[in-house]
Amino acid sequence: MVDPEDLAREFERAFGRSPRLYRAPGRVNLIGEHTDYNDGFVMPMALDRSTWVAAAPRDDRTIVARSREYGETMTIDAGTQRPQRPQRRHWVDYVRGVSAVLSDVARPFHPSTSSGRREIRGADLLIASDVPIGAGLSSSAALEVACGYALLDMANRPIDLVQRARACQRAEHEYAGTRCGLMDQMIACYGREGHALMLDTRTLERRWLPLPSTLRVLVCNTMVKHQLASGEYNARRADCEAGVRVLAQRFPGIRALRDATLAQLDAVRGELSDQIYRRCGHVIAENARVEAAARALGDADFETFGRLMDDSHRSLRDDYEVSCAELDAMVAIARGLGCVYGARMTGGGFGGCAIAVVDASAVDRASREIEKRYESASGLRPDVWVCSAGEGVSAWRLAEALHHGEALHHGGHGGRGGQIL
Repeated sequence: MVDPEDLAREFERAFGRSPRLYRAPGRVNLIGEHTDYNDGFVMPMALDRSTWVAAAPRDDRTIVARSREYGETMTIDAGTQRPQRPQRRHWVDYVRGVSAVLSDVARPFHPSTSSGRREIRGADLLIASDVPIGAGLSSSAALEVACGYALLDMANRPIDLVQRARACQRAEHEYAGTRCGLMDQMIACYGREGHALMLDTRTLERRWLPLPSTLRVLVCNTMVKHQLASGEYNARRADCEAGVRVLAQRFPGIRALRDATLAQLDAVRGELSDQIYRRCGHVIAENARVEAAARALGDADFETFGRLMDDSHRSLRDDYEVSCAELDAMVAIARGLGCVYGARMTGGGFGGCAIAVVDASAVDRASREIEKRYESASGLRPDVWVCSAGEGVSAWRLAEALHHGEALHHGGHGGRGGQIL
């Protein structure tokens, strides 16, 4: 885990002055996979693991970004407007993209002044994370949101959380080449301790769902990530868009798969390839599962909630085809334990993590059994941990408090209006 005090001291050694600190969480998605870019419903929760940024402003327009995990230091121009080609999905592309997009989107609201006080400024950044990279836990959105918060704060420029989430999504589209939905950035901004977020990705209506103390969420990292993930993600989105074009010709009110029913999909089945039919069928059914899961959670009907998770995984495996042998093995192992209500892959797929909803009284035993059985089946030692629902993006005034022996924490939680402090 990242120690904020250690990070601040490391920054001081590297850059010669005290930083401000910022953090944004990773996430797990309890149910609602590959629905967000189809205007659908999702139910993520913020992790209690975060990407941290120690930052201090510079007097020029240069951003010097150092990554602890990658052992690299990169220099970029603050606010560069053109995406770099080719898009490499390199960690610095997310920093570059956020800087450029935030400079662009804020101009109508904060015209440049002669002092440049409102512009995105140059900065020194030291980035560290305890969100596993490449595990389907949205380490990229955590990086985008934490860096965006830091750059806006140092420019003394407030922006609401929805604008910030959209800016980070645009950065990922244009600078990393992943046509992601908005779920990851929204939960990084709007996470709430002890709650999952029921999010309508079309209207951005939000409802926080308390997670009962009798449940625990296990995050189970398969320790694999297959290289085809990024290209296949965009291909799935293209399949969905192709299905919508056919549906909209028959049913003019359909703008996204969010608007379609399974009966309508069946009505145009002869005009779709089998692959596109199955892709669209997953999304339409998954939206219904998310709404049913929210009702089950509110009714403390954990058996139904778990069954819906199981159904989601089967659909992702068979119809959307984004699972893999390791994820299927992890889910089967977890589901074979009597204390587990339900299990499924989480994230984009092709490796990364599965999650299991477990009876709290048996969570330690479940963790040990999953670790032992998965290692025996795969030869890989998994990373399995109990996950708590954490807070969204926040600023930590730690550097100002080090000499006083206490850390001052200021949150950027959506329930408090999301103002930069």
